[in-house]
Amino acid sequence: MAGRARFISACAAAASRDAMTPFGQRVRDLRAQRGVTLARMADALGVTPAYLSALEHGKRGRPTFTLIQGAIHVLGVIWDEADELVRLADLSHPRVVVDTAGLEPEATLLANRLAREIGALEPDVLRRLCAVLDEAATSRIGSDKPA
Repeated sequence: MAGRARFISACAAAASRDAMTPFGQRVRDLRAQRGVTLARMADALGVTPAYLSALEHGKRGRPTFTLIQGAIHVLGVIWDEADELVRLADLSHPRVVVDTAGLEPEATLLANRLAREIGALEPDVLRRLCAVLDEAATSRIGSDKPA
């Protein structure tokens, strides 16, 4: 459950940061905590600093498994933090496609409205939306309903 709490706080933190993916923000926070510069980490990962910066800021697609594992190694993270980075990487694709075929009409409406309006939403609203989704996921897990 500790990993889940960190995920929720990462969702809230991501909503308050400028133009960073959840994975990118967490990597930047870990680099700062450990005194690892962008250039040093990029060199250790075999990528350019420009590429790593673009990845953090959502200008590239989701990071590869190899890059995620490299980041885990370079940053010296273990267990829960490593799992968190893997989860955040999965949730950090900057151009999401939502397939609502076969779902309720409300799901299609929500997906389209979110796509149209997300850029204008304030960080506090994004945090509240994340909280609603987290609450729904928690109650679904508690009742063993399928996702």
